Amino acid sequence: MKNWKMEAVIIAIGMVLLGVMVRGGINDVKDKERIVTVKGLAEMEVPADKVIWPLMYKDIGNDLSALYVNMEKKNEAIVSFLKSNGITDEEISIAPPEIIDMKAERYSNENVTYRYNATSVITVTSRNVDNIRKLMSEQVELLKQGIAISGGDYRYNVAYEFTGLNDIKPQMIEEATKNARAAAEKFAKDSDSRLGKIRNASQGQFTITNRDGNTPYIKSVRVVTTVTYYLKN
Repeated sequence: MKNWKMEAVIIAIGMVLLGVMVRGGINDVKDKERIVTVKGLAEMEVPADKVIWPLMYKDIGNDLSALYVNMEKKNEAIVSFLKSNGITDEEISIAPPEIIDMKAERYSNENVTYRYNATSVITVTSRNVDNIRKLMSEQVELLKQGIAISGGDYRYNVAYEFTGLNDIKPQMIEEATKNARAAAEKFAKDSDSRLGKIRNASQGQFTITNRDGNTPYIKSVRVVTTVTYYLKN
């Protein structure tokens, strides 16, 4: 009889404990079913640290040999102008001239004044962005020598780049994650909940764009982090 009573007590205690555990498990499942997904944005403006500056000019003539000689003289004048303003040989590259024979063109006018149309490009690639921007405003010195640097051709636009992304990545990811958590905490507060652990998180792709159309030498770096949190009662 005593053994039966003892067994009954043990079974009763076990049932109570099982009920508590089951109830806790159900609550835990309910908590894990309640989630909130938020996005955190981080933006930063940085100066470009690399510039690619194509100096393109055109020339025309009927004597191909004389045209080449004239272009070589102009190239020498451009290179001299660059070097006198601190540009090194390593920063300068000269592309072979592009020559178009107007009389050889299929739909050309037979009465063209000049047979040959030549394009020459000297490209400066430099980390000294401020110096290059200064030189761009001083191109009048070349114009005085009869060299008109052309613009408007999409193939030869000035390009500014920012190459220091790895240096600012950790800081921006941290900021984006903090902003995401702040949004999640606000949501939890408004819904009478508490913020739980992170369920999953993903880092968006970094994008680098011009701040605006007038200042391409200032870049806007942007990243969006997506985080999903559990909510608790």
